[in-house]
Amino acid sequence: MSDKGMSLSGNRVVVIGGATGVGFAVADLARAQGAEVVVASRNEAKIHAAVERLGSATGRTVDLRDEAQVADFFGALGSYDHLVITAGDWDLPMFGTLSDLDLGQARELLTVRFWGVLAAAKYGAKSIAAGGSITLTGGMLAHRPGKGTVMATTMAGAIEFLARGLAMDLAPVRVNAVCLGLILTEIIKQRPEAALRAMVAPLPVPRAASPTEAAKAYVYLMTNAYVTGQILPVDGGGMLV
Repeated sequence: MSDKGMSLSGNRVVVIGGATGVGFAVADLARAQGAEVVVASRNEAKIHAAVERLGSATGRTVDLRDEAQVADFFGALGSYDHLVITAGDWDLPMFGTLSDLDLGQARELLTVRFWGVLAAAKYGAKSIAAGGSITLTGGMLAHRPGKGTVMATTMAGAIEFLARGLAMDLAPVRVNAVCLGLILTEIIKQRPEAALRAMVAPLPVPRAASPTEAAKAYVYLMTNAYVTGQILPVDGGGMLV
């Protein structure tokens, strides 16, 4: 892996979840820094649209719910320098009181966001560069849980501890996680504006972040070769309140 002034120039960057939202912003920023970018998602139509928008990237389909697909994806991918995982399954309900929790749905929530991520790390580690990195995606609920967030909090916390464990197990490959606050992705923009304002009002920076602002954290973790096992918040100061 090249290290040209903390740049991604000449690096191959793989973004699972890179067709939309924060993942797309990471892919776009990496491409702008001269990386060869591969975007992956289970939705083929979204991949084609993302590749067209990026202009100079390749796209591949992979479903993190299917271990065999994950193994085949990395087997066909070849060597690369950095893996970013922002994929999440937004079709399943992740909020609600414990008394109303459907345990079957609760198990399913972890299929992509934990077990799928673990599978990607397992098979992706076989072909990543020795000085490369893996960056996972968590969330502020791991540190600031609220009523009705037991599963969302659990998923976010699991990812952070997974990143720390993998950092030791996969060294010298570096493994970190970005802890996201409220990011104005396509899905979040569908929520009522008043509700979004209420969520960010207590923050020292009282607004939501753009996907590009979030993407800069991933690029930092990819390019700083002395950072591993860390959780980087992009939260407008949410850790403080």
